[in-house]
Amino acid sequence: MNLELLAAQAKACVACALSRQRTHVVFGEGNPDAKLMIVGEGPGEEEDLQGRPFVGRSGQLLDKILEAAGIPRTSVYITNIVKCRPPQNRVPDPLEAKTCTTLWLIKQIQIVRPQIIIPLGATALEFFAGEKLSITKVRGKFFEWQGIKVFPMFHPAYLLRNPSREPGSPKHLTWLDIQLVKKTLDELGPKQGVEIKAIQQDPLF
Repeated sequence: MNLELLAAQAKACVACALSRQRTHVVFGEGNPDAKLMIVGEGPGEEEDLQGRPFVGRSGQLLDKILEAAGIPRTSVYITNIVKCRPPQNRVPDPLEAKTCTTLWLIKQIQIVRPQIIIPLGATALEFFAGEKLSITKVRGKFFEWQGIKVFPMFHPAYLLRNPSREPGSPKHLTWLDIQLVKKTLDELGPKQGVEIKAIQQDPLF
């Protein structure tokens, strides 16, 4: 199995109600051998229209954050918890999230085998943490999920709503966070094979 074949299968997915109003399945994109994977919540309007993740305002800010830290977008793999846009950009419901992660996200992780995963926002964090946690309380710290380092960060959409760059602001903390991610990436050696188990039922941006 490779990402192209998996993406082709996902484009025909009708496993949950989100498939009924989508324009495109937004499967994911990037380096299939990436050391870093970024996982958001779900596609927005622009992503649904283009069929690509993080291409709207949040995606443009994410690009600036990565660029500021010296991490090319092309070097990472970017996807979401759900692959179809929820109506009015609402939070995916638990069944939608479970269906989509079981069918697609777990398999994406198995293929890419990232060394670090950044969940952006509360929905993505909940999947990897296995419980609801506050991003403000856990950001800036690594934890482990199936042998992979997980580093939660604020979603760019949250940063757009909180534009201050003052010390302690979400943007300032995100600048500190992405620098730590870059430092950790640089310190990691060559990628090691990891077995992912199936889940059962600042200044520059």
